[in-house]
Amino acid sequence: MIIPERVLPGQMLSVDVDRVPPVVLGPGVLVRALPGMPGIRTWVIDIAPGAEWPDLDVHGTYGEAYFVVSGEVIEGDRTHGPGAYVAFGPRTSHRPRTETGVRAFGFNYDVTG
Repeated sequence: MIIPERVLPGQMLSVDVDRVPPVVLGPGVLVRALPGMPGIRTWVIDIAPGAEWPDLDVHGTYGEAYFVVSGEVIEGDRTHGPGAYVAFGPRTSHRPRTETGVRAFGFNYDVTG
């Protein structure tokens, strides 16, 4: 299955997220890139129970946000469950982990995109 990188002007697109081929970022960490809009990259992340993001995720000039769909993600000493919207501004960093497993839908904001 070929997934377009962007949603074009005048286009409506529907994608079955589970049919998008995942990229393995580290043990138990899968990312599925979804079609985005100019300046916004969209993705779904699945982290297996007990897994952690492989490296510190650093946000330089632009921010990132995600919405927890299922499970729980731990950021530092805070746990975010289903329905939580977590946003990181420019000049932030984090390293998410989970004990339960988590699926989150996210956005990277990048004016060059």
